[in-house]
Amino acid sequence: MSSPVRRFARREWGPLAATVRGELAARRWQAVPLTLAAVCLTALFQFVQNQEWGYGPVQAIGAVRAEDPLWLALLRTPLSLFVPALDLPVWGALAQVLLVFGIAELCLGRWRTLGVAYLATLCGTLYARVGIALGPGTLLGLPVTDAQVVDTGPSAAVVGLAVYVCRRKRAYWTGAAVVAAMVVEVVVKPNLAGKEHLAAIAGVLVLMAFEAWRERGQDAPGPRPGTRSWKPPIRS
Repeated sequence: MSSPVRRFARREWGPLAATVRGELAARRWQAVPLTLAAVCLTALFQFVQNQEWGYGPVQAIGAVRAEDPLWLALLRTPLSLFVPALDLPVWGALAQVLLVFGIAELCLGRWRTLGVAYLATLCGTLYARVGIALGPGTLLGLPVTDAQVVDTGPSAAVVGLAVYVCRRKRAYWTGAAVVAAMVVEVVVKPNLAGKEHLAAIAGVLVLMAFEAWRERGQDAPGPRPGTRSWKPPIRS
């Protein structure tokens, strides 16, 4: 490997790799309880929904469609994150969850990982309703038939977490590559899933912009002690 390539890899993935190695060395698998639970839950849902007796219950608690009442969709959204699509290999979903959720949990912590994952999934779910309302004649619109498509699986959460972690660990080129890949996906195959991935990224970008704004506000210097502003204290 040439020196420029090593320097790029060290700059791009060095902080990320250091965090992952350090957390795993310190606590091993105990460092990723959320990831292990998510993998097991995804595998369980896949097994159950492929049984004659299990398809209905899984649909009732984790299948979200744009035609559903909003309150019902919001109620099902947390579990829909772990229900893999029936027409895709479950091993791909499990690998995505294990890798991306695992890295995110090691870098962000359990609750931030769960929060970002839910935000990304929720943005995709809500976008489907907006897209169908706009109609197929607009850039962001969707055909009415997409209202009956089951919106399940961890892919939106995986994409959102990947972009968020890349920003936190300053792997900017990697994050840009993830966004570019999702854009290409929509151009090549403009379906509901691809556009929901972009909606998930948009929601995470808004979150990152808000956090950056808040961090700048916290870093701004306050008034000097004994004064109400930067003006010198009034003396009589």
